[in-house]
Amino acid sequence: MTDDIKQSIEKDIGDHTILVYGKGTKSAPRCGFTHETIEFFNELGYPFEVIDALADPEKREALSEMTNWPTLPKVFIAGKFYGDTDILAPMRESGELLGVLEDAFKTPA
Repeated sequence: MTDDIKQSIEKDIGDHTILVYGKGTKSAPRCGFTHETIEFFNELGYPFEVIDALADPEKREALSEMTNWPTLPKVFIAGKFYGDTDILAPMRESGELLGVLEDAFKTPA
């Protein structure tokens, strides 16, 4: 992984409180799992961004290396990697995800 790619990923993650690297875009997902993740976050009502990882194979490979998670989508909240909805759905059920999101969207006093 080059420094440029790593910096690009870090910038993407830093620019968005909730970031989904998926297959396709928010308006045009290109796989069922990305679509499911978009619907998941739409239901929660928090703003999020989707970046098409298919558009940049080097970035996609670097993301897999950085996260040790081979598949898409990859969800980051407040800079932390959470996996995908297989991880996030149980967190929502338990109430843990709401706390993560509330903390992520707190504005400093």
